[in-house]
Amino acid sequence: MDEHLVVGLSAILLLGVGAQWLAWRLHLPSILILLVVGFFAGPVTGCIDPDHLFGEMLFPMVGLSVAVILFEGGLTLQATELTEIGGVLRNLLSFGVIVTWGLTCIAAHFFLDLSWPIALLLGAILVVTGPTVIGPLLRHVRPRGAVGRILRWEGIVIDPIGATLAVLIFEVILAHEAGHGGTSIVALGVVRTLLGGGFIGGIGAGLLVLAIRRYWIPDFLHNPVALALVVGVYTLANLLQPEAGLFAVTVMGVILANQKAVSVQHILHFKANLQVVLISSLFVLLAARLQLKDLKSIGLEGVLFLGALILVVRPLSVALSTFRSDLTGRERLFLAWMAPRGIVAAAIASVFAMRLEKSLPEARLLVPAVFLAIVGTVIVYGLSSAWVARKLHLADANPQGCLLVGAHPVAVRIGLALQEQEFPVLIVDSNWEHLSEARMAGLPTFYGNILSQYVQEELDLSGIGRLLAMTENDEVNALAVLHYTELFGKSGVYQIQPRGKESHPRSAVSTRYRGRNLFGQDVTLDSLERAFAEGGQIKASPLTEEFDLDAHSAMYGENAVSLFSVRPGRMLSVLDGGDQRFPGSGNTLLSLVPKTESLSKENISD
Repeated sequence: MDEHLVVGLSAILLLGVGAQWLAWRLHLPSILILLVVGFFAGPVTGCIDPDHLFGEMLFPMVGLSVAVILFEGGLTLQATELTEIGGVLRNLLSFGVIVTWGLTCIAAHFFLDLSWPIALLLGAILVVTGPTVIGPLLRHVRPRGAVGRILRWEGIVIDPIGATLAVLIFEVILAHEAGHGGTSIVALGVVRTLLGGGFIGGIGAGLLVLAIRRYWIPDFLHNPVALALVVGVYTLANLLQPEAGLFAVTVMGVILANQKAVSVQHILHFKANLQVVLISSLFVLLAARLQLKDLKSIGLEGVLFLGALILVVRPLSVALSTFRSDLTGRERLFLAWMAPRGIVAAAIASVFAMRLEKSLPEARLLVPAVFLAIVGTVIVYGLSSAWVARKLHLADANPQGCLLVGAHPVAVRIGLALQEQEFPVLIVDSNWEHLSEARMAGLPTFYGNILSQYVQEELDLSGIGRLLAMTENDEVNALAVLHYTELFGKSGVYQIQPRGKESHPRSAVSTRYRGRNLFGQDVTLDSLERAFAEGGQIKASPLTEEFDLDAHSAMYGENAVSLFSVRPGRMLSVLDGGDQRFPGSGNTLLSLVPKTESLSKENISD
């Protein structure tokens, strides 16, 4: 039995992480691959049986995992964003929830032939979307403007709201079956969740801030203590009111994200990495629980129900919530086309179905109906959301532009060369003089410290897919790389070699905290400045079978510095001098050539 459990746990983890990697390689939403892998491992092959593996521990494990995910989501919510999106968000979490609940209940009653009590419960369960599905899709789509922030806030905050609503409806059904009234249960549940859960979440956040600020815990225990407090807050709030724990940990995360007493970025990074593992495992685990016969029992009526959710319920909810708002028509359309369901819905439905089946046999339809909604919405939104965002001009496919940190003359020359090749460029600097020169040269600029949270929130990164850290301060470059690795990935952050790289190793930034070498190890900011000062120019050279890299080297000499290559389809590669594919025939090579070599090229042409 122990060996079987170890094999099952290992398989779930390996399949989940492998699915995440495959989704990254195929440029598909990870949730799609995770669901496919889970179905294959569970219902199709029977290799993984979560109920047999974990027994009664399954749903407590799922609940704790979802609590950690919501806490991490709360850590990403900045209250300053509410000045722009607060009105729409408030409407989505109030009117939108009521409309979604009511219309889903009606659709479930008429399409799935569920009784009103079970239809009300199903409608409450399907109110939730959740960060487990919204987060990966937003990372995949990367919409510009306010819609991304609205969807992120809605996905995180609506989980505890929907879970609490579902629990209250569930308690009312049980009270009705026992012959008791349900009004007092609902009122007491709301009070306990909002006041009790919010208070416990606030206490948890306060304790962590106090412990870090007073140095009661060493640095290496910050993350373990934070995780332990999240688990404790979740459990204590749930003892007060079922599912109030989700609200409590969300409140705890939001408070920590917006306090100024201590930095919690290191905790956010730890929880973000943990979130990937949890999401990967949970989706495989819950998809593996589904039985094919349950899905078949839904039939054509289930397809109609799914169509109502996507084409009627969500659009009407968004239309009401965004009425007279400042959002454009395109932003409203995108909001109406993004409401995938996730782990919280699956977990709640599974628990309620088990507890209601004896008294209400039709409750067994809750699980297949919810999973149909999860699978259907994830497939529809996952496959179409990026295309819809591009058609609405709210996102770019495979962004190829560059965010340049530092507006000194070298960065300006490089930015202009990229702009001439029609790649988006944005230069960020806190030096007004340098920035004004870049702006006069015709480059888009942004004034501010690249390490500022405000700058990261306010930057319009439309079409930007990589970071080039090129300031004169190597420490700032390294911090910028660390700051933006989460956004662009390690493969998309580059850092120029520091000035005087021959200096003592003790004064150099560790390679652990550096980005990829920009233009190679032998290229420094000093060497680029000297080359430009001596009359060097950036040349764009189309490569052919006749004029290949060897011919390019023979013409421009060994002192030419290869900077970028432009592949067919307007794909940009930053050359880092490492073990990579160098540009061949059909590509365009952007290189910095010395003045003397430029003159010899002109002589050859003559």
